[in-house]
Amino acid sequence: MLDSNKTHNNYKASFFGLEKVLSTALSDALTLCNCLIFNQNQQQDRDRARPDIVFCSPAPDVLQPVLQRFKHTPVVVVSRLPEVDGWLDALEAGAADYCAAPFEPTQLRWLLDTHARARKALAAA
Repeated sequence: MLDSNKTHNNYKASFFGLEKVLSTALSDALTLCNCLIFNQNQQQDRDRARPDIVFCSPAPDVLQPVLQRFKHTPVVVVSRLPEVDGWLDALEAGAADYCAAPFEPTQLRWLLDTHARARKALAAA
C-alpha cells in the first residue's frame, strides 16, 4: 500500500504533445502528489528542467523524438482512453509505461515511485 502522506516534491515532470484537457487533468493530479511540472514549450523551463519523468502523447511523431531526447528518463504515454493496442505500441517503442484518464493520485504516485525513483537511484549510483 502506498503511503498517501509521502511527499514527492523532489520529482519533476515534463509534458509533451498532450491535449489541453489531458494536460490540465494530469497537472492537477500530479500537483496533488507535490510533483513539480515544467512546461517544455517555454524556453526558460526547457533550459533549466531536467525532468525525472516525462508524460507524452502516444502519437509517433511526438513519442519518437521524446524517447530520443530523454534516453535516460522514463517516458509515460498518456491517453484519453485505455487502449491495449496503444499501450503495447508505446511499450514496444520504448516507453516506460502508459496511463489513461481519469488520473488518480494513487496511480500517479505509483508511477513516480516506480519510474522516477529508479531513475534517481541510477543517477546517484
